[in-house]
Amino acid sequence: MTQSTLTLKCVGLLSLLAPLWLTHIQAEVSLPSIFGNHMVLQRELSNPIWGWADPNEAIKVTIHDQEVETRAASDGAWKATLKPLPVGGPYTMHLRGKNTLVLEDVMVGEVWICSGQSNMQWSVNASNDPDLEKLSAHYPDIRLVTVPRVGTQEPQSDFEGQWQRCSPDTVGSFSAVGYFFGRQLNQTLNVPIGLINNAWGGSAAEAWVRRDLLEADVRYQPLLERWAKTESDQTLLKAMSDYEQAMETWKLDALKARGMGEDIPRRPNRPNNALTGNHRPGNIYNGVLRPTIGYGIRGVIWYQGESNAGRAYQYRELFPLMIQNWRDVWGQGDFPFYWVQLADFRLEKDQPSDSDWAELREAQTMTMKRLPNTGEAVIIELGEAQDIHPKNKEDVGKRLARWALAREYGFDLVHRSPIYASMNRQGSKIVLDIEHIGGGLDLFDVQTPLGFTIAGADQVFQHAQAKILNERQIEVWSESVDQPVAVRYAWADNPVCNVQNKEGLPLTPFRTDDWPGVTINNH
Repeated sequence: MTQSTLTLKCVGLLSLLAPLWLTHIQAEVSLPSIFGNHMVLQRELSNPIWGWADPNEAIKVTIHDQEVETRAASDGAWKATLKPLPVGGPYTMHLRGKNTLVLEDVMVGEVWICSGQSNMQWSVNASNDPDLEKLSAHYPDIRLVTVPRVGTQEPQSDFEGQWQRCSPDTVGSFSAVGYFFGRQLNQTLNVPIGLINNAWGGSAAEAWVRRDLLEADVRYQPLLERWAKTESDQTLLKAMSDYEQAMETWKLDALKARGMGEDIPRRPNRPNNALTGNHRPGNIYNGVLRPTIGYGIRGVIWYQGESNAGRAYQYRELFPLMIQNWRDVWGQGDFPFYWVQLADFRLEKDQPSDSDWAELREAQTMTMKRLPNTGEAVIIELGEAQDIHPKNKEDVGKRLARWALAREYGFDLVHRSPIYASMNRQGSKIVLDIEHIGGGLDLFDVQTPLGFTIAGADQVFQHAQAKILNERQIEVWSESVDQPVAVRYAWADNPVCNVQNKEGLPLTPFRTDDWPGVTINNH
């Protein structure tokens, strides 16, 4: 083997081993991966386009009947803003500087972020009837892009990924909730739909928030102190240092082996490193969300909370903080943010008891009063006791789509689950007033309301009987409680409950009391 051949092979291997986060080579006009062929731009919006070039380089962006000129700053970063484009396409975008980039098959329609943890990440392949779903997934006007999972404290400007047309070949690995949501919008609105999937299974809400916002709030001090201990753990730091040294040695050995035509040695095992994981405050904000911030969107759908259930009281503040953080940095005002309340999960219990999952659901519901333009899809009957990832994702996507179609697109749809409004004690019974009832209160499966418990001043809850009095009131009582003061509904990890409206949207789990819960002191 000649020296030149060995050099070429070594160079080829180095290109394969090079990390994905290498700094952009700013010799040419370039774009982050959020912009590319097949992308969807948000209709009725002035869409920003940005990228890199040589310092002070003049750049011209043309699309349809628009031509926008801009100039790169001293660090090479540039940004241009397009006026709203007519819905549809396909359009071709040209970006001209010292070189020319051409983006083909650009569409204009509705763009939504699909975010959260594993139940949003859960793919079409892993949901109900994937074979049937893929057979029928011929929706070229639905466009999909997935952001890889990168956990870091260093703000990222790009990711490895690309937009794809929705087809039987591309839909299987995409978020099922996102797909079913987007498909409903596409079929109803008849406009292109862009879906940006950035969900990360097991992620905690604090990882999606800018860390300095947490550091500025004393309520998150215990959380950050725990992380400070992890971040200074010498055992972990040494393990990572040893791994990095082993990797350098492996790269050299691999180069030699490749050059000699020998088998490449086994790659060192990476230690389990919480510092690059999905719980560390700010990690996902920097590594996953940040490369997309500012891209023109209509709104966000979100499915997360399982990882924060043990700190449900904290979630009352953390979740609204996260939403507001996203809205502030995006610069598109109070864009819609719709989430999925946690489903039923774990074994059913015979007797009333406390529940961290019930408290997390309560924290989610509270957020609707904390922030405008928010909404909650209740799925308390769609879960599976033995599987934290229920496979019925189609109904989840449709319930989120109801919110979007009613609130954002003006359709006359019942979209919000019934929710507790007030109570009135009448002797040994309590009468509940329910609002957002749609066509009126109804029952599922059996003609007796299930899922209610009642307590007196002793705060000991008993199973209760219940009766629907009219389209918006429910009467609750128990022979074991003479002087009731509080009622709870579906207050369990996996409650047996059956109240809904006539459109099939379940009554939102609730409690009328504010007695301290099991997670009140967990920070």
